[in-house]
Amino acid sequence: MTTLPISLRLLSAAALLVAGVARLTAQASVNTLSVADRQAGWRLLFDGKSTAGWRGYQSDTVPGAWHVVDGVLTKAVDTGDIMTTEQFQDFELRFDWKIGAAGNSGVFYRGTNEYDHIYWTGPEYQLLDDAAAPDGRNRLTAAGSAYGLYPAPAGIVKPAGEWNSSRIVVKGTHVEHWMNGQKLLEYELLSPDWLAKVAASKFKVWPKYGRVPKGYIGIQGDHDGVLSLRNILIRELP
Repeated sequence: MTTLPISLRLLSAAALLVAGVARLTAQASVNTLSVADRQAGWRLLFDGKSTAGWRGYQSDTVPGAWHVVDGVLTKAVDTGDIMTTEQFQDFELRFDWKIGAAGNSGVFYRGTNEYDHIYWTGPEYQLLDDAAAPDGRNRLTAAGSAYGLYPAPAGIVKPAGEWNSSRIVVKGTHVEHWMNGQKLLEYELLSPDWLAKVAASKFKVWPKYGRVPKGYIGIQGDHDGVLSLRNILIRELP
């Protein structure tokens, strides 16, 4: 057996130590709030350790397929949607997400839990692998879109398996979708334009769609594929 010289063994050990410290440092910075964040009114919706603050849609518990692994909220199979235990009216939501190949999911806002599905009331910020998922062929249903109503531009979402940073702003009737530092779209709930788009979509059959002034934030689980989220932060707006 060949034995490495002491100098090379020391260099190898040092490299492993540096890599380990870097990994621990990166993990420590995830799901945390900076002083500036706290001063600006941000708080964590996901503590990085548990599913506290979340529950299943129309359930008191989180579906078992959702797990917390290494500071990441993740699921790998078709399972139930989850939602916050709190309701929010005017807010700014930030979150990091990555999705598996051909993956499809979404984040809902101002949803209720009174119907069969949260998307019957809550508009959706689409999470998608644009390159491989069928919905990626249409900008109205591609990553970052206000699903089925307002398109998101191409070329901003990162490939499957890479982290994206998203932001949703909801204040009164005004909504904005952001991704990776770029504004994707904005719209006004209940405006003539919005009403016309809803009337031409599948949402027209659900009378409370987009009309609830205060509701839950939900994450879609009922599609196959891996979805991971971290750094889920919210601040309520005056």
